[in-house]
Amino acid sequence: QVQLAESGGGLVQAGDSLRLSCAASGRTFSSTAMGWFRQAPGKDREFVALINWSGGATTVEDSVKGRFTISRDNAKNTGYLQMNRVKPEDTAIYYCAAYRDGHYTHPGSYAFWGQGTQVTVSS
Repeated sequence: QVQLAESGGGLVQAGDSLRLSCAASGRTFSSTAMGWFRQAPGKDREFVALINWSGGATTVEDSVKGRFTISRDNAKNTGYLQMNRVKPEDTAIYYCAAYRDGHYTHPGSYAFWGQGTQVTVSS
């Protein structure tokens, strides 16, 4: 069992930076890949980034590549999503999730989810 709690969201202006955190509890966090998803109003939840259990391998969705970076600190049981040069289209609720199996871009491949944190980017 893994419990996740996101924080760090807020209202920012286009071009600003923001760092989201995902605090995890549970003994299996350090051995579990972790992902970030986002969901804008009226849209499906979409994949943003994934990091493997050790932090040695990451992948990000094309629309955020070069702007967003995923990382983790297993000693602190915390994952991060660094968001740079944000755009209004990045506005969404951001969720972290613990990977289970299946294709990593599909929400159904994740076993546990946080409650989400709202990110709003003004133009």
